[in-house]
Amino acid sequence: MGWKEAAEPVLTRMPSVRRPEGHVPFKRKLTWTGGVLLLYFFLTNVTLYGANQTTDIYGQFRSLLAGGQGSVLHLGIGPIVTASIVLQLLGGADLLGLDTDDPRDQVLYQGLQKLLVVVMIFLTGLPMVFAGGFFPADPQLAGSFPGGSFGVKWLIFAQIFVGAILVLFMDEIISKWGVGSGIGLFIVAGVSQKLIAGLFAWQGLPNTNPGLVPRWIALVTGSAENVPSLLTGQGIQYLLLGGGQLLALVTTVLIFAIVVYAESVRVEIPLSHARVKGARGRFPVKLIYASVLPMILVRALQANIQFLGRILSSQLGDLPAWLGQYSNGQPIGGLFYYLAPIRGREQWMWWTGSVAQEPWQILLRIAIDLGFMVIGGAIFAIFWVETTDMGPEATAKQIQNSGMQIPGFRQNTGVIEKVMERYIPQVTVLGGALVGLLAVLANMLGTIGGVSGTGLLLTVSITYKLYEEIAEEQLMEMHPMMREMFGG
Repeated sequence: MGWKEAAEPVLTRMPSVRRPEGHVPFKRKLTWTGGVLLLYFFLTNVTLYGANQTTDIYGQFRSLLAGGQGSVLHLGIGPIVTASIVLQLLGGADLLGLDTDDPRDQVLYQGLQKLLVVVMIFLTGLPMVFAGGFFPADPQLAGSFPGGSFGVKWLIFAQIFVGAILVLFMDEIISKWGVGSGIGLFIVAGVSQKLIAGLFAWQGLPNTNPGLVPRWIALVTGSAENVPSLLTGQGIQYLLLGGGQLLALVTTVLIFAIVVYAESVRVEIPLSHARVKGARGRFPVKLIYASVLPMILVRALQANIQFLGRILSSQLGDLPAWLGQYSNGQPIGGLFYYLAPIRGREQWMWWTGSVAQEPWQILLRIAIDLGFMVIGGAIFAIFWVETTDMGPEATAKQIQNSGMQIPGFRQNTGVIEKVMERYIPQVTVLGGALVGLLAVLANMLGTIGGVSGTGLLLTVSITYKLYEEIAEEQLMEMHPMMREMFGG
């Protein structure tokens, strides 16, 4: 008996959201999407009962993992993404033996993914609460709670566990009943919050730095304090890198423009209907063919590496110098320092005096981060294309089943696949590497609101695709016959 037969009784009984029977009206999809989004914002503001807050262990990955520091959604989409990484690697190595075209294997795949998510919640949540000391129990509550401090920690973990499970099912609700993807929507929501705060947060708002607009209003009206003369070198540096944030504004706008442009760059393969004369179409192979979503997997892998370093540092104290040196919870030397992604200008502009490391150490860290993102982006883009039925073989079958063919070629799946192989693999690798390069550059130059480069890239790309999906939904609502043509 194979592993599928042994695991089938468990995987097929994993709780799931029921699929809609028939077509879901567009307004109802928007209602479900808006409702889940409101629930997400509410849960990110529900703090963990019984926990004393400390520094965020995820830090620079927080906007990417779409959670709330110290809230019941502290883990965010982290367990889902980590489980996806494991499945991507197992599927890429063909160790699962699952055929996604088989309905039975589809159920097993979805059940396995949920089971892995639960495992990842335990693997990340338990060390965070019990081993890392990142959520010390409230002494007052521990004095009266059953089990004392140990019991309070189990209560904290229970809240984190429930929050992570809610994220899993909220994502499934949006995927089946709403518009777009829950994971993408949560990332957009978290990043948009930071962007708006970085632009419009007024002075005096607690726990928030004043935004770009209030700062410039203060500069223009002359009410800004501790501002050097703008005609000197210090003044220009203040406008570009300091309170003026001009470089961050330019970087943010440039990333928006590049991603929107890259989404529109495509190779269009002509198609014609085999039976209906005059019926023609085009199959677009976009420059960012695999989308920006594989970047979540790359950054999540980095986040897990840094999480491991923080846990080891908190448990073992002083690590070997070659492995990692920490100060205030941040790596300042060793392997974990070089594997940490660059975040902000102050981490690599050594000539400003804000970096303690030697220039060669900073350049080596930049090279490792760049190589990790470019190569990792290309590799995970390939895995993404193959596991989501976007590869040459799956695409050729889809075109063949739709009754279309490439003009001048025989109507044969193998022939169409060979044509697709000329474009899809190359574009997939090029697009994944390009997105990785943009993410590193955006991180190095800084963005409005301190949003990570990867988070900004994801937000722009997801919003662009969400716009396309909404336009398609509206078109099908206006013309129901089109929905029947596309199998809706």
